[in-house]
Amino acid sequence: MRQRNEAIIAAALVAALLCAFSAPNALAERTDRDQPVNIESDRMVADDAKKIATFEGKVVLTRGTLTIRADQIIVRQDNDGFQYGVAVGKPATFRQKREGNNEYIDGEALRIEYDGRAERIVLLSSARLHRNSGDDVRGNSISYNTATERFTVQSSGDAAEGGRDGRVRAVIMPKNKEPAAPTAPRVEPAPAVVNPLQN
Repeated sequence: MRQRNEAIIAAALVAALLCAFSAPNALAERTDRDQPVNIESDRMVADDAKKIATFEGKVVLTRGTLTIRADQIIVRQDNDGFQYGVAVGKPATFRQKREGNNEYIDGEALRIEYDGRAERIVLLSSARLHRNSGDDVRGNSISYNTATERFTVQSSGDAAEGGRDGRVRAVIMPKNKEPAAPTAPRVEPAPAVVNPLQN
């Protein structure tokens, strides 16, 4: 039972790290930090001595508005209390609501790594960040610093000359500050009435 509780605590740490992951100015829902972590998986192995817990088989981790889905999630804690996590899948995904609005951040990669000491999340291999506003960033890897809210996207570096494969791609939708004023419908002049008796 003790191992199970420590594994859940370790997994909670991974959730906390991923809570901060979003695009610049896309802060995660603050109340997520106060929510309990729930994990479902087909199997779990915990090594108390090494402070490592492994969850395998359709792993679903939820904490407030945050949801992470992966084939496997491994979490560990170092001697200084910093947490590290790795989620792998085909792809591993996460979704989280942004603070103060109904917009969500979605991310995916074949591997998602978290370094608690460096306060960094890295999405590796077929990495993608997407907001339901239409903004979308893709690359081979996306590194996000949770303290500074800065992210870097890297290509795979093997793009063919003039080709698009392997390159960083970004779609940034225009933001309308004010709704456009409605335009009045155009009024067509009435056709002239011809009196056939005047001819």
